Amino acid sequence: MKIIVDAMGGDFAPHEVVKGAIEAARAYKVDIVLVGKEEAIRPFLPGVSLEHRLSIVNATQVVDLREHPTEILHLKPDSSIVVGMHLLRTGYGEAFVSAGSTGAVVAAATLLLGRTKGVDRPALGTLYPTVHGSSLLLDIGANADCRPDFLLQFAQLGSYYTERVLGVKSPRVGLLSNGEEEVKGNRLIRETHQMLRRSKLNFVGNVEGKDIPRGVADVVVTDGFTGNVVLKVSEGFGETLIEILKQNLNSGTRSKIAALLLRPALRAFSRKVDYQERGGALLLGVRGNVVVSHGRSQAKAIKSAIRLAIQGAKAGPITEISGGNNNGQAE
Repeated sequence: MKIIVDAMGGDFAPHEVVKGAIEAARAYKVDIVLVGKEEAIRPFLPGVSLEHRLSIVNATQVVDLREHPTEILHLKPDSSIVVGMHLLRTGYGEAFVSAGSTGAVVAAATLLLGRTKGVDRPALGTLYPTVHGSSLLLDIGANADCRPDFLLQFAQLGSYYTERVLGVKSPRVGLLSNGEEEVKGNRLIRETHQMLRRSKLNFVGNVEGKDIPRGVADVVVTDGFTGNVVLKVSEGFGETLIEILKQNLNSGTRSKIAALLLRPALRAFSRKVDYQERGGALLLGVRGNVVVSHGRSQAKAIKSAIRLAIQGAKAGPITEISGGNNNGQAE
């Protein structure tokens, strides 16, 4: 298997991206194609031990976060994002990973790979930690403004991925709202609720924000604006909670003893809420396997993102969603 990695994307590129790619090549025994400025990438590559696993495709331009996403194909045709997406489209690799501009990755994937049949807007989904494992939360940032049929399509895509890749039979689909009753929520949520009720998905109704970490649904659907806020608040809360626990457990002799006893549990909790363990978000609804990592991703997060890309590549991209086949999900 060959994974294409945008070596120039993110706050710590190319050093941390290359480091994460090297770790992934060692751990998962996959070939990595690093796309970007060769003169910037080459100094961070190892010796001959991994040379057969790592290759470089030169791309002379880098997408700036301030640039309009839909214009990069014309303004930056030789950027690492555009070149990498072209490689994916032509079958040079099985998946593409980038910690660069989310908007640029989504735009390039939509325009160059094309949308899944039956999908109007691709969605970004992330595996949200729960007491039972994880739930797929989507959309988390690709579509700030949505229609009810968009959310129905997100549910179909999420249900398919959860069943096909994660092995969850008949995934429970929940709609994020401010109350469990079907009359709760704004117009978008109320209309989407009725569409999901009529679908053949395993729709369990509205779920509140507090229900997501409890694992009451395997797939939680919302618009990209709300989903992004939920994710960022959760990341901030998790990091703050860990820091508070560390401060309190190191404040005295008894606390230090307690810290030693609780260390395994704290490490497990830290891994559970650490965004670097999840690696990134899946771009569902395009004809290819694409993973978008956090802009502040370092080596650990890049390695996790490549693992996520491998999982998606093994299952293959979703080619079509429809209301008549596969329980109204996808194919």
